[in-house]
Amino acid sequence: MSTAERLPFLKGHGTENDFVIVPDPDNRLELSAAAVARLCDRRAGIGGDGVLHVVRSAAHPEARSMAADAEWFMDYRNGDGSIAEMCGNGVRVFARYLRHAGLVDAGDLAIATRAGVRRAHIAKAAPASDPRGQGGAEGGITVAMGRALLPDGPDAEVTVSVGGLSWPARNVNMGNPHAVAFVGDLADAGNLFTAPEVRPASVFPDGVNVEFVVERGPRHVAMRVHERGAGETRSCGTGACAVMVAAARRDGLDPAVLGHPVTYTVDVPGGRLTIAELPDGSVEMTGPAVIVGEGTLEPGWLRGALEDGAA
Repeated sequence: MSTAERLPFLKGHGTENDFVIVPDPDNRLELSAAAVARLCDRRAGIGGDGVLHVVRSAAHPEARSMAADAEWFMDYRNGDGSIAEMCGNGVRVFARYLRHAGLVDAGDLAIATRAGVRRAHIAKAAPASDPRGQGGAEGGITVAMGRALLPDGPDAEVTVSVGGLSWPARNVNMGNPHAVAFVGDLADAGNLFTAPEVRPASVFPDGVNVEFVVERGPRHVAMRVHERGAGETRSCGTGACAVMVAAARRDGLDPAVLGHPVTYTVDVPGGRLTIAELPDGSVEMTGPAVIVGEGTLEPGWLRGALEDGAA
């Protein structure tokens, strides 16, 4: 794609975890880390927690092996430009974009990610609109998030520290790494734009998302999150799934033993998600996804971003 062309983009969010959406079906655009960071800059760019680069699986070298199962690949980038395996809220917004653009119908679809193929369901019925954009003209989206991996042995628990306070945290992998700490007050986590200290660091050589969790009621929790590469965000879909699984195990609830699904409500600063773990170990996340608007980037601005990234 020539930098003389105007680059179309959209802006969307899932429980206020917001993304710049860059449609590029044929993978013609080389998005450097610097270009992604500039797109996500809330003062000098569009602003977002990350970029959803929309590419046909057959056109992307990391996704060609999944093309038979999923036509579209979510090439997800963190707000600092780094590449991530998965983003749960991002998958919902990605699915909403595909429906918005007329590329898929409501119902079931498959989306390729670096963590494998994720299956989504776009509801046809719409909940009532609310002022934060949780509802709107279309229904919620459910994503099959895969199985949570719960390491045993010395890697099962780590220690998370913020401002002189420390808590044990459960190591949960949802295709990307999470450390889940149960705390007495979410305010104890302090300023999460700075990454909490996690020990031993060797457990997470590529960094980790850290969730702080409090009780709200039976099978109902609330969380804050520091996402690696982004800082504190208003929501984290994979983090909410990790929190649900950690909370269920702490509460002695294992769907494989019980023989029926276990469902938790997870409140995030940007809204509410419903997370269910099934007896086979798979996790499903249901929540809203909203397209806020769309436009085009000026060629000169884009050229500068790409050239800075290549320098």
